[in-house]
Amino acid sequence: MEILGIGNAIVDVICKVDENFIAENGLTKSTMKLIFDENEFKKLLSNLKIEKTVSGGSVANSIVGISQLGDKVGFIGKVNDDELGVKYEEGLKKENVEYFYSKKKEELPTGTCLILITPDSERTMCTFLGTAGKINENDVDVNAVKNSKITFLEGYLWDEGDPKSAFDKAIQNSNKVAMSLSDLFCVERHKPHFLDLVKNKLDITFANEQEIMSLIDAKNFDEVISFSKNLGKLTVLTRGEKGSIAINGNEIVEHGIQKNLKIVDLTGAGDLFAAGFLHGYVNNLTIEESLKKGTEMSSKVIQMIGARI
Repeated sequence: MEILGIGNAIVDVICKVDENFIAENGLTKSTMKLIFDENEFKKLLSNLKIEKTVSGGSVANSIVGISQLGDKVGFIGKVNDDELGVKYEEGLKKENVEYFYSKKKEELPTGTCLILITPDSERTMCTFLGTAGKINENDVDVNAVKNSKITFLEGYLWDEGDPKSAFDKAIQNSNKVAMSLSDLFCVERHKPHFLDLVKNKLDITFANEQEIMSLIDAKNFDEVISFSKNLGKLTVLTRGEKGSIAINGNEIVEHGIQKNLKIVDLTGAGDLFAAGFLHGYVNNLTIEESLKKGTEMSSKVIQMIGARI
């Protein structure tokens, strides 16, 4: 197997809203808010018209993208044996993703992410992790990890306790480890742990400009370049309108964005960028070609609703 993803198994529920809805519900636009109360989550959802429901989760989106590019992939993520859990598994299997998890009845329901799309195509997310956030080391199939060239993890999954033990087990048994920092709030919540991962445990780090600057408390992007060069590992960064950049020791490669796109929804842009890049990486393309493939994939997904092509 080329790549095994381990992440939060979340069903994406996509809704269009106006700017007022974001303000009235005390949300910060373009970020992800964790909701711990199931009733609060249901109340938020009750006022909305659902556009689309998709098996999601950041790394799962990437893994599906890599599968669509023809690579053999798998995924580990915890769901409940409920209606959404069944839908989740079916959604992955349809995309030729091998699912290394046996669902069973859990106390908490399958995780759900409410993706609110405002008229400017930005997405604001409210996530009720449900049983996805209870992943533990027993849920990690060691053979699947050992038989993959790369294990791809997401920052969203990292948390003290059981998820951390799952993370550690995966890293200890991996041939190579890649991780996405996931979200600015995520970085700020777990900064010392993420910094340790990036410096000492990851072979490839994916982040956007905001996330990496927050991680190292950089005042400008030159500091990010210096930090990444000194790491001596592969750091892959997206910079919005400025395109993307990969830093591998002293090698620095930049790639521009695709212009004149009809942007509909930015959900999944980073996930599909990582998919394209990792596809290039495992197929021995150059860093420049891998950045180009990442840009192609992210350009496709932002011209449609949802995080899947």
